[in-house]
Amino acid sequence: MKHTISTLMASAAVALTMSTAAHAQEWFPFPVEVWETMAMDSARTKMDYEPLEKASKAWDICVSFPHMKDAYWLGVDYGVTEEAKRLGVKANVVEAGGYTELNTQISQIEDCVSAGADAVIIGAISFDGLNNLVGEIRSKDIPVIDVINGMSSEELSAKSLVSFGEMGAKAGEFLAAEHPSGGEAAKVAWFPGPAGAGWVEAGNTGFAGAIEGSAVEVVDTKYGDTGKEAQSKLIEDTLEAYPDLDYIVGTAVTAEAAVPILRSRGLTDQIKVVAYYFTPGVAQGISRGQILAAPTDSTVIQGRIAVDQAVRILEGKDFMMHVGPELQVVTQENYKDFDPTSTLAPDGFRPVFSVE
Repeated sequence: MKHTISTLMASAAVALTMSTAAHAQEWFPFPVEVWETMAMDSARTKMDYEPLEKASKAWDICVSFPHMKDAYWLGVDYGVTEEAKRLGVKANVVEAGGYTELNTQISQIEDCVSAGADAVIIGAISFDGLNNLVGEIRSKDIPVIDVINGMSSEELSAKSLVSFGEMGAKAGEFLAAEHPSGGEAAKVAWFPGPAGAGWVEAGNTGFAGAIEGSAVEVVDTKYGDTGKEAQSKLIEDTLEAYPDLDYIVGTAVTAEAAVPILRSRGLTDQIKVVAYYFTPGVAQGISRGQILAAPTDSTVIQGRIAVDQAVRILEGKDFMMHVGPELQVVTQENYKDFDPTSTLAPDGFRPVFSVE
């Protein structure tokens, strides 16, 4: 059953009858954009998201991530598992080990479904590579929620994700404003992430479009896994090839890795750093003046919404078919006003793989 605004608003009214003290501790209502269809280019409506108060039973939800090697996916894990606890459902979280491990992700999800999962939430390694699997799962009348990364399957039940094209564009717009057409030229090395991942291709397109016509020149584009070691190697290679570089722009892991590398080479004043999504390391870099800016897609909230979508579908309740938090660009100037709880897991949080 697809969402209807009137029913969702009625649900919001019910949720708002909770005590003020209890509501103050919750993550909602949260400002989101709701797409009319699964397509990223469909019309959108802004509204506040209100989840269910509780699930009617302890549904078993399978959650699959590409990896848990960086704090970005740790934030998604925190959002998913905390919302599962709040709603009173079970969650079984698996991670494939990296963006090269598509077959592992597929087999892990198949095992989850065989074990009796009522719904599946997927942070996809590949934009197209899981489509057959999604079709098989949906043929068993099991809902599939696309979280964070994006998939091209037309059989998905719902999406909890933003446009990574717009994330890339936000980073590009920041640079283009610093280096407009006719202004001071800037040589940029661009690190969009692992080739073939849907979010990476979208981010790359958005970034390229945003800097078009500006004085920003991309001298090299380096694709690679979002592990710290892989990104560090790409950065080192790039610095050797382009000693006159002005910016390193790319994934949050790229930005985190760049800070100590530039410091060790004495290049901190010459080469600036921008990320196109957000992690604790990026937050620290911005607060310390080591990273200029990064957009946040409210990672924790995307994980929470995916769980709520799954439960709503399982219980035959109205749901938003495609929803994502409003984007915000965090800079050194506005950092003090940024609320990290929407995006970052708490300090000391360790991966949670099971909620019973």
